[in-house]
Amino acid sequence: MSSSTKAFDPAFQGVGQKLGTEIWRIENFQPVPLPKSDYGKFYMGDSYIVLQTSPGKGGAYLYDIHFWIGKDTSQDESGTAAIKTVELDAVLGGRAVQHREIQGHESDKFLSYFKPCIIPLEGGVASGFKTPEEEVFETRLYICKGKRVVRMKQVPFARSSLNHDDVFILDTEKKIYQFNGANSNIQERAKALEVIQFLKEKYHDGICDVAIVDDGKLDTESDSGEFWVLFGGFAPIGKKVISEDDVVPEMMPGKLYSIIDGEVKAVEGQLSKGLLENNKCYLLDCGAEVFIWVGRVTQVEERKAASKAAEEFIVSQNRPKATRITRVIQGYETHSFKSNFGTWPAGSAPGAEEGRGKVAALLKQQGGGVKGAAKSAPVNEEVPPLLEGGGKMEVWCINDSAKTPVAKEDIGKFYSGDCYIILYTYHSGDRKEDFLLYCWFGKDSIEEDQQMAFRLTNTMSNSLKGRPVQGRIFQGKEPPQFIALFQPMVVLKGGLSSGYKKYIQEKGVTDETYALDTVALFRISGTLVHNNKAVQVDSVATSLNSTECFLLQSGSSVFTWHGSQSTFEQQQLAAKIAEFLKPGVTLKYAKEGTESSAFWFPLGGKQSYSSKKAPPEIARDPHLFTFSFNKGKFQVEEVYNFSQDDLLTEDILILDTHAEVFAWVGQSVDPKEKQNTFDIAQKYIEMAASLDGLAPKVPLYKVTEGNEPSFFTTFFSWDSTKAVIAGNSFQKKAALLFGVGHNAAEDKSNGNQGGHTQRASALAALSSAFNPSSGKSSPRSQDRSNGGPTQRASALAALNSAFSSSSGPKTPSRTPGQGSQRAAAVAALSSVLTAEKKKTPEGSPSATPPPGTSPHAAGKSDNSLADEVKETEEDTSVSEGIGEDSEPKEDTEQDDGTTDSTFSYDQLKVHSENPVTGIDFKRREAYLSVEDFETIFGMAKAEFYKMPKWKQDIQKKKADLF
Repeated sequence: MSSSTKAFDPAFQGVGQKLGTEIWRIENFQPVPLPKSDYGKFYMGDSYIVLQTSPGKGGAYLYDIHFWIGKDTSQDESGTAAIKTVELDAVLGGRAVQHREIQGHESDKFLSYFKPCIIPLEGGVASGFKTPEEEVFETRLYICKGKRVVRMKQVPFARSSLNHDDVFILDTEKKIYQFNGANSNIQERAKALEVIQFLKEKYHDGICDVAIVDDGKLDTESDSGEFWVLFGGFAPIGKKVISEDDVVPEMMPGKLYSIIDGEVKAVEGQLSKGLLENNKCYLLDCGAEVFIWVGRVTQVEERKAASKAAEEFIVSQNRPKATRITRVIQGYETHSFKSNFGTWPAGSAPGAEEGRGKVAALLKQQGGGVKGAAKSAPVNEEVPPLLEGGGKMEVWCINDSAKTPVAKEDIGKFYSGDCYIILYTYHSGDRKEDFLLYCWFGKDSIEEDQQMAFRLTNTMSNSLKGRPVQGRIFQGKEPPQFIALFQPMVVLKGGLSSGYKKYIQEKGVTDETYALDTVALFRISGTLVHNNKAVQVDSVATSLNSTECFLLQSGSSVFTWHGSQSTFEQQQLAAKIAEFLKPGVTLKYAKEGTESSAFWFPLGGKQSYSSKKAPPEIARDPHLFTFSFNKGKFQVEEVYNFSQDDLLTEDILILDTHAEVFAWVGQSVDPKEKQNTFDIAQKYIEMAASLDGLAPKVPLYKVTEGNEPSFFTTFFSWDSTKAVIAGNSFQKKAALLFGVGHNAAEDKSNGNQGGHTQRASALAALSSAFNPSSGKSSPRSQDRSNGGPTQRASALAALNSAFSSSSGPKTPSRTPGQGSQRAAAVAALSSVLTAEKKKTPEGSPSATPPPGTSPHAAGKSDNSLADEVKETEEDTSVSEGIGEDSEPKEDTEQDDGTTDSTFSYDQLKVHSENPVTGIDFKRREAYLSVEDFETIFGMAKAEFYKMPKWKQDIQKKKADLF
């Protein structure tokens, strides 16, 4: 870059040397660093520059620069932000991706830095800021949009602002309300709950009530009644009025323009990478997004002119405010930019070292330190997360249309002409059983065998109710957790299947299938449990390498050859593999440089060979994607700064780690779409192979919600408690915010209609009504002392609603999963009624059901209702465990929980400071009093001990009693 150092603002001295976020606010047309304490605060009257530094390949840094323009900022200030953004990029070596962010239309990437949301504040630096002490709490109404990142917009506090299509948050001094429009999206409802938690912590010191209000459900004695009183009373709300902010521009095929001297001119010809010259700037118009492409030898002034030309282009085209402008530099193009070209051939892009060198030189000129700018982090080989050992291993080889079991002593041998199915059954954490189901395809296997292996694997997965993690593995691309299952793992030449034999016969190819009396050479390169795979190579001297060990089999003789740079671990592994292939064999040792003629003869004589170590594959950061089909074209959208919360139960998502690809499938995904998971993931692999250099035969996994293995969860900050909560996205979030027993509101808008949702509501209402002291209910439920007849009536009404769809003749055929949920609801109600019966004097009249109780329950005594419950329990037992995700029952003797003495919970805990002695430590929970047991487990002892033992153990672990 030829520009002098005087062209760069001193506020940018030493930037981009550490990972994370840096922010500047434009004050008096100059960038001023923002204190960390103010990160996330954006004033509507100001403009900001945000730099995000993230890790790239080989220790290099990647940069994204965003300039945010508040709706009340002046044109001069926003222009200053745009110019200073180009200067900041120049300081960073001219390779950052730049984004223009308009208030209310921010990109997902920008918002992902400030999860769960940003709430723009009134005012700006010119008008002065109010301190928190000066601010008086003001009731505010927000509209809340977004499934993964949230766009918050304050709207007038009036009934007319509400509509049936959106989610609203009403923030009052004592209580926060979420209003769910009848037609609003389930996932937006879930995200709004995250925002409520944020508001509660940030503006209410973590202390305030939270309420959910559903559109169309008015109960004057509930939170709904309180909500409408704040708006002056209930009245029908109108339809949504479409404003400019609601106009979402459509994506369209990219059209390319050149930018010369600030003028935009169309470029003729089919869109291809070859049209882009490295000394020019271009504009790619994709409708919803406009890209500026900058050749790497263009000057700073040309880049500034290109940015200005893009903004003028949007105005001239009358594009909506939401149109995004993104500027990319040659060699650092984003996935969304490249996807417009169909294919993106690998070229001579500037490397990471070149970019770091520019940064270091520039900082040195400015007198800044170069620490971290020119330094590449050393690559240390680490053992990735592997599956728990000691599981059950079953292996089958495909032969025609069947799978043939592989003998136990041969498990670990794979022939390159064959296909295999591997089922590994193991225990992980609190779960009863986990399954890993692999297809392994040899590089010489025939397509018919591959298709048969895949079909049989799907059949096996379905027989296990879809719980196994399914993996598709190609020879040479085996992932660490696969190799670690086999100790050792050896890939042999040839094949055993009749299909392979027939194929090579038709082709007239020599059969090289490994045999114990042939000449065979094996390479041993890995030394750790996850990479110690041995592979048969061509039996010639040129196959040797000084950095590795080799086994040479020649008739009855077996040599182990130690390269001069090989390790002791490799030498040990060579001996282990020799014993695996030929048990009891006596090894002959040949150290590099001391070989005998008996060693060289089977290899055809001594020849030169390599002494260079194969370079390790460069690790890359993982990326998470959603997908869609737009007019038949497969498209993906990245989920930035992803977390476990982005795995929404209604979706299929693609996690690309570059070394592996995972297709994660939520429980609430449509069954037909679930069946197409591998096809969808394959479309992603094909696209990423053409655009981003992904290996076409990369390992591919299908992972279902609730069955995630350790080598998947390692890419998230995983909370196992979130993974076991049932329901749709909104219900899961409500359970986390309010406690599992909270009534998360009946939801019928996303395919979860009818019984399932009603049953969830019934269970939630029961728990809320009858367990107010469990510690898991929401703050607002704790304000209502003793439950009272109204809550009991609500619970009974909800229960009746849940079961009304199946009233009538009893039949063992029910919707999957229904029996289990019904049984749980019945058990909870039965337990409560039994307890109440003990407390109520015999012959005393039961409470009269208040208005709103269902006719089915009204007029019944507790005794008669209990009889009905008992009858329903018997009915539900028929279908218990039918659901797809239900666990098999155990036929074990049940404990009844009786003991001669009781102790306090604090004494019985595993990690107790004052532990009790002389008890059966496998039955700690049995020594709890009846009251303590119900408080801790939320159920009576009798109900607890009716559960399968493995379910009991899970609950005991959670309570620190196991």
